[in-house]
Amino acid sequence: MNTVSGAEDGSGPGPLGKVQPRQLIVTVYGLYARDTDGWMSVASLIQLLADLDIEAPTVRSSVSRLKRAGLLEAQSVAGAAGYRISPETERILRDGDPRIFSARRATVDEGWVLVVFSVPESERARRHTLRTQLTRLGFGSVSAGVWIAPGHVHGEAESMLARHGLRAYADLFRAGYLSAGGGGGEELAAKVRSWWDTERLERLYAEFLAAHGPVAERIANGAPVTDRQAFTAYIGVLTDWRRLVYLDPGLARELLPDAWSGTHASELFDEMHARLAGPARRHVARVRAR
Repeated sequence: MNTVSGAEDGSGPGPLGKVQPRQLIVTVYGLYARDTDGWMSVASLIQLLADLDIEAPTVRSSVSRLKRAGLLEAQSVAGAAGYRISPETERILRDGDPRIFSARRATVDEGWVLVVFSVPESERARRHTLRTQLTRLGFGSVSAGVWIAPGHVHGEAESMLARHGLRAYADLFRAGYLSAGGGGGEELAAKVRSWWDTERLERLYAEFLAAHGPVAERIANGAPVTDRQAFTAYIGVLTDWRRLVYLDPGLARELLPDAWSGTHASELFDEMHARLAGPARRHVARVRAR
């Protein structure tokens, strides 16, 4: 019988390397804890992570690290030990929802957002935070203090700067590209390749398709899928997708290589989301009701 199970359920290593338990926990909380005011019992979390082949001691240690990082807060509800998403984590998840579930592909005409910043040497830790967060949003580096992204990323950039107390160090500009050599789109495409590692992005998208495409094909061909299998496959594909879309800010298709796997990867994620999200949620509801 053609089924979805075992190593083929999408829960193994992803295109960016082995998925860490902390990343899986954040995915589970982001998808399901927000339904119940951000809280989930430790018992339910351990059971759900067991479905992903993560042992209970690893879950407990990973949750402790997330607590120390301020992402989760310990709280008991009706006598059950558990953790709640912190307000900061809730903001991060809310800001990330559009990019994950409604990823945008820019057009050349919409222009760019520039972040121009200068941080004193005495505050180099803030400079490191700023660069790290811009990288996380998929910004490309034009020069040391000038970073660029498609225009639609400006809201995420504003939110990030405010959240980290960095707004005083950076100015944001709307910009259009003016060709210097008359090369038009070809010239801009060459610039894009210097600002972003598009070859790496292409490789990662191709690996994403290789990792999750066979499962998507079997499901599309009518393979039986239990709710538990839907959960494991969905958590795997969503965790990998979440990491990829924060490397790619949605660069205009005209500026990317002809053979670009990102378009197919986006279609595959949308298809798996449509087919698996409902059954996965049913599985989680049953586990939490025990």
